[in-house]
Amino acid sequence: MNDMTPTSAERAEKLEGMGCKRKRVEDVRFTQGKGNYVDDLKLPGMLYGDLVRSPHAHARVKKIDTTKAAALPGVVAVLTAEVLKTVNLAWMPTLAGDVQMVLADGKVLFQNQEVAFVVAESREAAADAVELVEVEYEALPVNVDPLKAMADGAPMIREDLKDKTDGAHGKRKHYNHIFSWAAGDKAATDAAFAKADVTIREFIVYPRVHPCPLETCQCVASFDKIRGELTLWGTFQAPHVIRTVGSLISKIPEHKIHVIAPDIGGGFGNKVGAYPGYICSIVASIVTGRPVKWVEDRIENLSTTAFARDFHMDMEIAATKDGKVTAMRCYTIADHGAFDSCANATKWPAGLFSIISGSYDFPAAYCMVDGVYTNKAPGGVAYRCSFRVTEAAYCIERAMDIMAQKLGMDPAEFRIKNLIRREQFPYTSAFGWQYDSGDYHTAMNKAMESVDYKKLRTEQKTKREAFKRGETREVMGIGVAFFTEIVGAGPSRACDILGIAMFDSAEIRIHPTGSGICRLGTKSQGQGHETTYAQIIATELGLPADNIMIEEGNTDTAPYGLGTYGSRSTPVSGAATAMACRKIKAKAQMIAAYMLEVHDDDLEWDVDRFRVRGNPERFKTMTELAWAAYHEVPPGMEPGLEAINYYDPPNFTFPFGAYICVVDVDVDTGQTKVRRFYALDDCGTRINPMIIEGQIHGGLTEAFGIAMGQEIHYDDDGNVTTASLMDYFLPTAVETPHWETDWTTTPSPHHPIGAKGVGESPNVGGVPCFSNAVNDAFAFLGSTHIQMPHDHWRTWTAAEKLGLHG
Repeated sequence: MNDMTPTSAERAEKLEGMGCKRKRVEDVRFTQGKGNYVDDLKLPGMLYGDLVRSPHAHARVKKIDTTKAAALPGVVAVLTAEVLKTVNLAWMPTLAGDVQMVLADGKVLFQNQEVAFVVAESREAAADAVELVEVEYEALPVNVDPLKAMADGAPMIREDLKDKTDGAHGKRKHYNHIFSWAAGDKAATDAAFAKADVTIREFIVYPRVHPCPLETCQCVASFDKIRGELTLWGTFQAPHVIRTVGSLISKIPEHKIHVIAPDIGGGFGNKVGAYPGYICSIVASIVTGRPVKWVEDRIENLSTTAFARDFHMDMEIAATKDGKVTAMRCYTIADHGAFDSCANATKWPAGLFSIISGSYDFPAAYCMVDGVYTNKAPGGVAYRCSFRVTEAAYCIERAMDIMAQKLGMDPAEFRIKNLIRREQFPYTSAFGWQYDSGDYHTAMNKAMESVDYKKLRTEQKTKREAFKRGETREVMGIGVAFFTEIVGAGPSRACDILGIAMFDSAEIRIHPTGSGICRLGTKSQGQGHETTYAQIIATELGLPADNIMIEEGNTDTAPYGLGTYGSRSTPVSGAATAMACRKIKAKAQMIAAYMLEVHDDDLEWDVDRFRVRGNPERFKTMTELAWAAYHEVPPGMEPGLEAINYYDPPNFTFPFGAYICVVDVDVDTGQTKVRRFYALDDCGTRINPMIIEGQIHGGLTEAFGIAMGQEIHYDDDGNVTTASLMDYFLPTAVETPHWETDWTTTPSPHHPIGAKGVGESPNVGGVPCFSNAVNDAFAFLGSTHIQMPHDHWRTWTAAEKLGLHG
């Protein structure tokens, strides 16, 4: 071989494929202010929509007078439920099998619910007209406490369901009851508790929080009356689902609906479902014959669009006296607000909450969830997690700390004793999930060694003694969390939305010159898809990542897919991408064999080329084969080099991680200082380490916000008291701690490239780690569990209850 000929390693490096810290190609436009967002869209004759919203959390709508608003110069139309009824659009189906008012129909059920939709020539005119719509309300009793929702005499939230004894998921046991869902073996679990040496029981609340993306929800609807076609631009995490739902609601044939999701400024689950603003914009465009833009403001986003969490969990663990867990059980009340519009797969009304056994080898387990209606905004989305996995992880990780405290064991050592062992994989949990792969003990031991865990505990002991002597007013906490997430929804046998299986797709077309385009059914909201999908293709096909264009978000060009949420892009669409590449590579191998006059089996793949076995000087590069595919294919073969794959995963994937947090809490002010946060993640094959690190930083920052201050709070009258960023904690660079990231690599055995997904893991593991750290700080003073969020006031209050203020 010529000394100047690049080696395989040099050629691989030039491709910038999997494992390369390739810079995000998206950032070229974003950092120069050249992103293309919904609100950047300006169409000829475009109108602007704004919503009249209810000041009441529960009231009858006695009268709506739109006269003054309609008379305002610039106002084109004012829609109410009565107008929507004429086109059968007053109510819309939800992804959870419920129905939801588009505009208030006889009642309002939560504060800021949509009552009327004003359409005007300008945003200013629409906003002015909103103030002129006169609505007469008759206030009704309010309930925002899910624990009281099924009490005798509780206010009836959904009068439209009062005579329905069956819901979408079985029998209803109260007029405010939505569903009951259970998993596990109750009899075996109860038997294990009956003979347990030690048990703990704690009521653990994961409060209502909100994804709060930088860009709020918005859309532009344009109906072409001549062609009978609707084009809808919007902040959609799942454009194809929006198209299908839009067709079902509007009765417009699906082939005449064009949905386009341009650049999106963050989603985190908030932009999965359909909102009344979308439907109203569509109707307004049909009525007026002009495009209509709707953009919500921050208060509207926080108080009315899809919330997350609001799980109230009665958690128990049983163990032997030497610290081996024997069973767990959990009863949960899930607050779904006024409508059940959770974005869960159809057969999982409580999401994937039965991952609650976590990373531990529980012989028996059982959980049951009751969903209820309250006078709160609907939602229940997977805020940077996979369908209620964060709630489950928080619950089990807090409970493991509480059990360790009762046993007098170190929380890390207690976990190590109960972690699933490497030789047990693939591991079937007590709930029936088959964990694909894991090496938990290696990860946990690496984390403890990296932070010098024993030294930290020694320091903590010294500081606790100093606190007891009155020498300091700070207490030190060490939080430990070991989580397993279940992502990659999903296998069609287990997952669908509205009856559509949760597969995903990739369509790849290689051009004659060796560049190409890949279109996918997912939709990036900042994850870096344009960068990482190209890296998968670069490795699989031996073409430089810079020569691959990635396109998402246009239902006219992208193959049908279920979108991006629940860390499903890499596990599902990434797999589809790899499989489509392999179809292309198989065809390219036949072309190479024809050109080199050998049998297909005489060729072997080498980074970016097929070469003859035993004679590596004879080869054809993928770039050469791309050209040949358009003019020199074997007889009988179709020209071209392209493929499509719809990937239905055989199983979920199960990324995991070991996190350790060190905090110092001032008991007199309640201020918590995060001294150190170490996060070890195992996401299987690592496609782009730099993007992984960025995802972890982002997820941990959101976890920090949730654990240390976020809550969508309601007073007893149903008023939202945290509906702006003055009151809802969103961490800035000032508050955000420094993150230390690390990894182990345990590939998924069933995924084509071994990848598991990582975008949501840091939020899943970060929240319990922060909470465990704060709780650990007070544990030596007799405290068992302090509820989130751990803001200054609540932490000060916890210290006050422990008698630390004299």
